[in-house]
Amino acid sequence: MAADSEPESEVFEITDFTTASEWERFISKVEEVLNDWKLIGNSLGKPLEKGIFTSGTWEEKSDEIFFADFKFSVTHHYLVQESTDKEGKDELLEDVIPQSMQDLLCMNNDFPPRAHCLVRWYGLREFVVIAPAAHSDAVLSESKCNLLLSSVSIALGNTGCQVPLFVQIHHKWRRMYVGECQGPGVRTDFEMVHLRKVPNQYTHLSGLLDIFKSKIGCPLTPLPPVSIAIRFTYVLQDWQQYFWPQQPPDIDALVGGEVGGLEFGKLPFGACEDPISELHLATTWPHLTEGIIVDNDVYSDLDPIQAPHWSVRVRKAENPQCLLGDFVTEFFKICRRKESTDEILGRSAFEEEGKETADITHALSKLTEPASVPIHKLSVSNMVHTAKKKIRKHRGVEESPLNNDVLNTILLFLFPDAVSEKPLDVTTSTDNNYPPSESEDYNLYNQFKSAPSDSLTYKLALCLCMINFYHGGLKGVAHLWQEFVLEMRFRWENNFLIPGLASGPPDLRCCLLHQKLQMLNCCIERKKARDEGKKSSASDNVTNIYPGDAGKAGDHLGPDDLKETDKDKGEVGKSWDSWSDSEEEFFECLSDTEELKGNGQESGKKGGPKEMANLRPEGRLYQHGKLTLLHNGEPLYIPVTQEPAPMTEDLLEEQSEVLAKLGTSAEGAHLRARMQSACLLSDMESFKAANPGCSLEDFVRWYSPRDYVEEEVIDEKGNVVLKGELSARMKIPSNMWVEAWETAKPVPARRQRRLFDDTREAEKVLHYLAIQKPADLARHLLPSVIHAAVLKVKEEESLENISSVKKIIKQIISHSSKVLHFPNPEDKKLEEIIHQITNVEALIARARSLKAKFGTEKCEQEEEKEDLERFVSCLLEQPEVLVTGAGRGHAGRIIHKLFVNAQRLTESSDEAAAMTPPEEESKRMGSPEERRQNSVSDFPPPAGREFILRTTVPRPAPYSKALPQRMYSVLTKEDFRLAVKIIDGDV
Repeated sequence: MAADSEPESEVFEITDFTTASEWERFISKVEEVLNDWKLIGNSLGKPLEKGIFTSGTWEEKSDEIFFADFKFSVTHHYLVQESTDKEGKDELLEDVIPQSMQDLLCMNNDFPPRAHCLVRWYGLREFVVIAPAAHSDAVLSESKCNLLLSSVSIALGNTGCQVPLFVQIHHKWRRMYVGECQGPGVRTDFEMVHLRKVPNQYTHLSGLLDIFKSKIGCPLTPLPPVSIAIRFTYVLQDWQQYFWPQQPPDIDALVGGEVGGLEFGKLPFGACEDPISELHLATTWPHLTEGIIVDNDVYSDLDPIQAPHWSVRVRKAENPQCLLGDFVTEFFKICRRKESTDEILGRSAFEEEGKETADITHALSKLTEPASVPIHKLSVSNMVHTAKKKIRKHRGVEESPLNNDVLNTILLFLFPDAVSEKPLDVTTSTDNNYPPSESEDYNLYNQFKSAPSDSLTYKLALCLCMINFYHGGLKGVAHLWQEFVLEMRFRWENNFLIPGLASGPPDLRCCLLHQKLQMLNCCIERKKARDEGKKSSASDNVTNIYPGDAGKAGDHLGPDDLKETDKDKGEVGKSWDSWSDSEEEFFECLSDTEELKGNGQESGKKGGPKEMANLRPEGRLYQHGKLTLLHNGEPLYIPVTQEPAPMTEDLLEEQSEVLAKLGTSAEGAHLRARMQSACLLSDMESFKAANPGCSLEDFVRWYSPRDYVEEEVIDEKGNVVLKGELSARMKIPSNMWVEAWETAKPVPARRQRRLFDDTREAEKVLHYLAIQKPADLARHLLPSVIHAAVLKVKEEESLENISSVKKIIKQIISHSSKVLHFPNPEDKKLEEIIHQITNVEALIARARSLKAKFGTEKCEQEEEKEDLERFVSCLLEQPEVLVTGAGRGHAGRIIHKLFVNAQRLTESSDEAAAMTPPEEESKRMGSPEERRQNSVSDFPPPAGREFILRTTVPRPAPYSKALPQRMYSVLTKEDFRLAVKIIDGDV
């Protein structure tokens, strides 16, 4: 082993000087990226249209490369354009200068309002930038800058790429770029100067012309004329002459007074501060020639009033406080609270000593004590109500989160039927705030899974929002909810229907809380009907409805009268006494027991149709029009049946889970079928009671006609007769219908066990409501709050008619409908919806602010008003808007006046000096010469001055090809930048 390893130790290291260095690898990577992006050769595009830099689509693609361990990002920025036909042009392209150099003389896109800084400075439609990948990294040393520029130059030369390539140097915030572009026989250098302070000799056009001429170093004399484009930007920040029109809501008016409780149905809207912070006026001289205009340190011809082009942009206030957005956001915050209602309100009120609390703690024992008072006064809820009243007496007024005025106003708004005098007037007045039920806005609750905008649930959501924002916050919410639950129990026990809820079973398109309230209403309806039935039975002493009476009823009743007849006619008398509050109890009154014996029901109903035919019919609703019983030819009577039990979505889910857990075994399937056929069994029993001697075929003919197949056959005598039989589905062995028919007894609906136990279901709903924490409540009602906010935004937008806002509202509705249909939507998605609503509110507020500033409502001429409104809407939607007629147009005169008023307030020492007589104002707005003399005071000093200088000269020698040269300069108070584009031709 030692012998083997000895020769290896003598091998010396060989340095291969042909391997690539890190610098060469970096250049190779740059070339690879340029090749991958197919940026090779000259690709000429169409001439640039006016404004295409702003209106066109810009795209970019990125990649990452390394120089040793330093990471750079390479990004290709380009304007998307239609591809040009290159056939037949290959020969011409050989000597054509690159596209970026040709675009240099194009003046259609000077000063684009929205573009990459290199587009604004150099007028490029396509370029590549190499920049440090990490935001904190920077190329600071001169040697590194030169190394990167050398790499760029070599890569461009090797690949033949004619797209300008830039390198970002210094810190990112300085936006310093140097670059190069190469073409056949030409080379462009992109240079830049950035200073914090503007040198005095370069604050005007004449100084900048000197820089430009010295930079291009033209060997010709005289120099060709320089083309100049100038833009001055003036900023208006002082809006003191216009008070922001939005007033905060009057909290005192929400309680009583002239307005009353109707204010609780409205949401606040608008920004609390002016959402427009600044107005920027850009005055542009697009085509000037050196020598025509004078601008030096002594005198300037650049009067903004005389500028041929005016354009305006507005700067929006960052995150302005918006009432509707805050309203919904604060309510959404409740969703994240963990406290229960008892924890929020405190238990101290229930821990008082003495007799008062004994009423509630011994409520159940009181029910069993012998007492001389009527039993209905000893119910549990009465004990609770009595205790509550005593608790309120001992609780100080200042301890209650909601004062009585606010609470009473809200309760009257929620429950207008509680007003003893003219209850209908309150109902109709509140309904005026809601959209009609046929409209698209009304049906938004289907998409949001909220509640109809005229429902109690919707009103409750708005009231809780108002309470949370203005009256007591979370404690106020808990207090109102507690009162609401007590009201629900009171209505259940006293048979008062809940207002603001559609009749019928729970609407599964609405939120669960709304379904629960509808379920409680169903229970109250059933209980009310039962109690009314008891009263009528006590007064009429009706024992039964005989067949003859039922037949008479059948002459004038139809299927639509089923429910009413069930309650008011078909189940009167002692039959109502048979209803019990527990589904385990059965009818066992003495007289009816004897009646059962008289009907022969004690025999178990094992006999055939002939034995059943001897029974006395019961529970008939009305006679069927055509059908008769198959066995005895008697008319077929439609029975009084029980209505199916209404269900909320959580009960349906619970039921489906139970059925799913039964499994797929035969026993489980059988049990599942029995559970699902409870309603079928009840209807069969009612049918048997109404039609003694009937058969399963008779029932199927009425209940499911498709399962009874009839066909024409010829009998023994040769006559054509109809012969019917059950369908194949009904003939399957151990069919559920057959099994249910055999077990069904002839029991009328009034004596059957209830399919829907309203007492138990109502207690379940009341318990569900009582255990809701404020956070759970807010989750239930948030869809209704978002629904209300969207309706409010739509209502406000309709007053302003802003097309962009209409599109955003449609997007909000689409987004919300997707998010809110899930049972537990994510908080982040809910926050997005609320943020979108706030943004729309701010947009509408901006529109109102601009309309107030430009006085669109004060315009007497319709044409001018339309122009101003169009101008304002463009300001909201576009980054920069051209002012028609510049300073002489209608909008231009208003803008000029805004600046004049702001200057007066700035220059004057007090308000008295700021007030100028109208004559002086007319002088200011008078002739051009007078305006020119007063222009210093009309406008503040320009916040930014931009110059673009262009010319075409040969470089570097007099006999070189004449090529375009360009310099861009921007001067602000704290910034001076020169971006120079120098092109050299062949020597």
